Amino acid sequence: MFESLFQSFEDQADASQTLARVAALRAQLRRLGLDGFIVPRADRHQNEYVDSSEERLAWLSGFTGSAGLAVVLRDRAAVFVDGRYTLAVMDQVDLSVFEPVALAKATPSAWLEENLRRGSRIGYDPWLHTPGQVERFAKAVEAAGGALIPVERNPIDVIWADRPAPPLGKITLHARKHAGETAARKLARVAAVLAGNDLLVVSDPHSVAWVFNIRGQDVSHTPLPLAHALIFKTGKPRLYVDARKLGEKLRGTLSQLADLKEPRHLEHDLEELGRKGKKVLFDAATASSRLVGIVKAAGGVCDIGSDPIALMKARKNAAEIAGARAAHIRDGVAFVRFLHWFAQNAPAGKLTEIDAAQALETFRRETGKLKDVSFPSIAAAGANAAIPHYRVTIKTNARIRNGIFLIDSGGQYEDGTTDITRTLAVGRPTAKMRDRFTRVLKGHIAIARAVFPKGTSGAQIDALARLPLWRAGLDFDHGTGHGVGSYLSVHEGPQRISKLGSTPLEPGMILSDEPGYYCAGHWGIRIENLVVVEPRSINGAELEMNGFETLTLAPIDLELIEPNLLDADEIAWLNAYHARVRHELSPLLEPGARRWLAKATKRI
Repeated sequence: MFESLFQSFEDQADASQTLARVAALRAQLRRLGLDGFIVPRADRHQNEYVDSSEERLAWLSGFTGSAGLAVVLRDRAAVFVDGRYTLAVMDQVDLSVFEPVALAKATPSAWLEENLRRGSRIGYDPWLHTPGQVERFAKAVEAAGGALIPVERNPIDVIWADRPAPPLGKITLHARKHAGETAARKLARVAAVLAGNDLLVVSDPHSVAWVFNIRGQDVSHTPLPLAHALIFKTGKPRLYVDARKLGEKLRGTLSQLADLKEPRHLEHDLEELGRKGKKVLFDAATASSRLVGIVKAAGGVCDIGSDPIALMKARKNAAEIAGARAAHIRDGVAFVRFLHWFAQNAPAGKLTEIDAAQALETFRRETGKLKDVSFPSIAAAGANAAIPHYRVTIKTNARIRNGIFLIDSGGQYEDGTTDITRTLAVGRPTAKMRDRFTRVLKGHIAIARAVFPKGTSGAQIDALARLPLWRAGLDFDHGTGHGVGSYLSVHEGPQRISKLGSTPLEPGMILSDEPGYYCAGHWGIRIENLVVVEPRSINGAELEMNGFETLTLAPIDLELIEPNLLDADEIAWLNAYHARVRHELSPLLEPGARRWLAKATKRI
């Protein structure tokens, strides 16, 4: 009945060839006169999702997480992961070859400084590292008495005999009704803020997609066209994209906006601009060290700063916000249909995590508007729910039994990107589950109800989500919220709600509100809605104030709530939210789901 078209549950981790592959890499390094090599999980744009042809870290080590890095020396190797993957990495890599290292204990730079022999020559691919990363590695390697050496061709590519071909996903126009602004106007806005720089190198494909009003199919789950662009303070922009991705009509449209060039011309053009002494702005987060080095070597001036498109893209316009609202109503209907189905079938104890993920994707596809899932669904039963970034595979697929089931998922629609997490009780929850769930809910409501002065950053309100847990001596290790794009990345910067969120939250920014709690080895809880920053008018206010409008529409499991832990304002918020969910979604549901929703959103 249900199936998955946009996500796979195959276990991509394969450490069976690790020993042979690392041996082959070491042999290649010896031929190059290198004593080690740095292997990031990255492509030339520092994308979160990368094409299979760029999965060098997974191919070498077996580790398939979305962030990580390995260092291979002549006699030892380590793979570095953040807190999301400290458990997964132990199961995925060959522990006789790779030592897993948690970033909280040691950074790759610190590890290199401690473990290198004097005189070591450590290689890196300058296409896959930003200038800042290279600077940190160079400092550490030099402190150990070694040298950091760029390579012309990645040695992994030399030994990866069956490496997939680079992607050629079709590029399409993103309609003006969804974008809300013409590409010509966006390009003019970018050119106007270049100040003392002659041009901007657009290295982030999200920025390329946004500024040219295009979308692509080069990576999973995010409609990205892998491309670079140059935007000049004066003069016609240049877009470096494989012509095979462009239809004739689109080529004509884009040619009016920019000079279209093949990607292989980018290095030559930057060298020429460098020889002319141009001052070039690079994005510190996504620009490759290779491109910066070309401009410097040719005599140009490099300004390593922030991509101005990032903030423009983060501030959604009226059309994008309207699209987000429409997408969330559509997504909410699909999610409620899933919840109704789950409530009918989960108590029997026959469902698995994959069953649930396939069902939810199917309900979303039945809207007729789904382009992709916005990330592989986190469908987690019992102890798996205690792993914040758990990914179900055929190997790990657990049966959903009495206790807690957590599902974190989202959809990509042309008018908006969604991301929602709900924690569901199967059977009767324990008192501890209800206590922890209600504390997480209190934190969620605190963010949803927050009102804050203009200029407030995510770091300044992050504690609101944690206070109910802190009062019980508890916390969660991830951020409270990330930015979300408009039919782009489900993880968008620079806006975020976290201890490190320094960017002021401005009207139009969309973020997640997702505090959690994780009882390691037993169960986990997370409640996530998307919210959009909006101006707030307050009688007698002396400051410009902002707040949040909640976009996500789906019930929060009443069975997991301990009402005595909620105050009157929190109960009022929950009842009002559920009344809105019922009002918005009921007319769009079939009778059975409508009746279920009425019970699921009853007043407390």
